[in-house]
Amino acid sequence: MPALRSPHPQLYATRPGALPARFRRERVLLVGCGDVGLRVAQILSPRVRLLVLTSSPTRVDEFRTRGITPLVGNLDQPASLRRLSGLATYVVHLAPPPGSGRQDPRTQALLSTLCRRAPPQALVYASTSGVYGDCQGEIALETRATHAETVRAQRRIDAENRVRHFGRARGVRTSTLRIPGIYALNREGGTPRERLLKGTPVLRPEEDVFTNHIHADDLARACVAALWRGWHGRVVNVNDDSCLKMGDYFDLAADLFGLPRPPRVSREGAQNQLPLMLLSFMGESRRMDNTRLKKELRLKLRYPTVQTGLSG
Repeated sequence: MPALRSPHPQLYATRPGALPARFRRERVLLVGCGDVGLRVAQILSPRVRLLVLTSSPTRVDEFRTRGITPLVGNLDQPASLRRLSGLATYVVHLAPPPGSGRQDPRTQALLSTLCRRAPPQALVYASTSGVYGDCQGEIALETRATHAETVRAQRRIDAENRVRHFGRARGVRTSTLRIPGIYALNREGGTPRERLLKGTPVLRPEEDVFTNHIHADDLARACVAALWRGWHGRVVNVNDDSCLKMGDYFDLAADLFGLPRPPRVSREGAQNQLPLMLLSFMGESRRMDNTRLKKELRLKLRYPTVQTGLSG
């Protein structure tokens, strides 16, 4: 059954990011505070006491200016994390795994630290839709078995498994959010504009793949919703209602920005022109289902389609 039901459901219906009175001034720890983390902080502040783990001492003043208490530590240096133990009642884990290997020692270091004293009540982990692998255009439900086809996605599966075990072993309500491409006009690199200006090709329609997206603001709101409404041990797809192939997405963006549409090439031609990272995204096709996002987290998307999000 869902945890942490509110006695005021009408509050959630009208203000998806609002907190019930009994949760105000809880201590929320943000682990990984880039663009999405700052959006999460903006929603939560000043209703909770915000803490952030940062590996960059140069960002300390920035966080303090925003009303966030900075804690300097590095997930790659477990000894530096000791201060985190027992501090937070809720945790939002947005930090990515390291860039190599098949495991995520960063998530392991964080969870080990949180176990030393009273663990948090809830932890939200931001994973990736890449754990599904290539679904050949089929709909990806959260019950679908993971089938990572890249080492990058295998690290995420390792992190998901660690989070799930942590929740069961320590009685912590964990939520795993599987996230596709994140975009926003006010996010650095958050639109296809730069790629369109370069004239980077996309696949021709008959060889193209389905792609999924979420606006950065809606992702932040989903993280907050999962803190209060997430079901224990639940996986939730966090994507909008768009159902577009990758080339159609770039065509739509080009039309909205008044730029030329990208050239279309065959898959064989793409292999000769595009970097391996981009090719890996073109090798996976899936359509994510967001029913749990809407029904269980009760989130009403502000940007239900990429057209609404890119239109400003």
